[in-house]
Amino acid sequence: MARIKAAFERLQAQGRKALIPFITAGDPDPALTVPLLHALVGAGADIIELGVPFSDPMADGPTIQRASERALAKGVSLRQVLVQVADFRADNQQTPIVLMGYANPIEAMGVEDFAAAACAAGVDGVLVVDYPPEEGIEFAQTLRRYALDPIFLLAPTSSNARIAQVGALASGYIYYVSLKGVTGSASLDVAAVAARIPEIRARTGVPVGVGFGIRDAATAAAVAEIADAVVVGSRIIEEIEQSALDKACANVVTLVAEIRRGMDGVAEASRGTTWAG
Repeated sequence: MARIKAAFERLQAQGRKALIPFITAGDPDPALTVPLLHALVGAGADIIELGVPFSDPMADGPTIQRASERALAKGVSLRQVLVQVADFRADNQQTPIVLMGYANPIEAMGVEDFAAAACAAGVDGVLVVDYPPEEGIEFAQTLRRYALDPIFLLAPTSSNARIAQVGALASGYIYYVSLKGVTGSASLDVAAVAARIPEIRARTGVPVGVGFGIRDAATAAAVAEIADAVVVGSRIIEEIEQSALDKACANVVTLVAEIRRGMDGVAEASRGTTWAG
């Protein structure tokens, strides 16, 4: 069974929701990426989104843009990110890894070559920000040939037709962008998100994760009551950015473990979710 699907089924059986932290590969230093991945697992991560550094991350706010810039300054490429995933897999065969990034590095490598290399490295899913469903059919088909889950974004402005398009292509989970704007911007309106999740579930058959604007345990807990997964990115990158290299892993563990505890406090509310596994 695919690792992402297995993770959600295991969590559903436990009455818990998935915690999906995001870090940028190579930030703050390439040597810390694999230790950070293991630290996230130890702190309670169920799935990890690993950002592929890109020079023009149009959906990302200043915090994640700076992370990409730091990684690129250290020479981190898509191929090196895949090596880091393979290194992580040497000690962890269970935790799903989702690559999150942009089309340009993948197309430069070649979609087929990328999919084959990602599969070999131990990647489980791929989210390409600038592949909308209209342009992602062939890409999704290629990923599936290599047992990779194509993951797509939905937004507050997504029409019912767009939701249905994504539902037809996506596997693993759907990433619902809770805010209009870029990562790290504004504050999250949980009530507005709660109103949209049933519309998405009615037209899709995979879990729904919510990201953008989740910065603390209280907000994560509120989102965990209504969604299948909570995605936390900018707040973790800020913690890394503000930490000395030798303190980064420990500080991230403290932050992520606190968010995990907040989510687990609403574990009973997860029983009865309606996505079709």
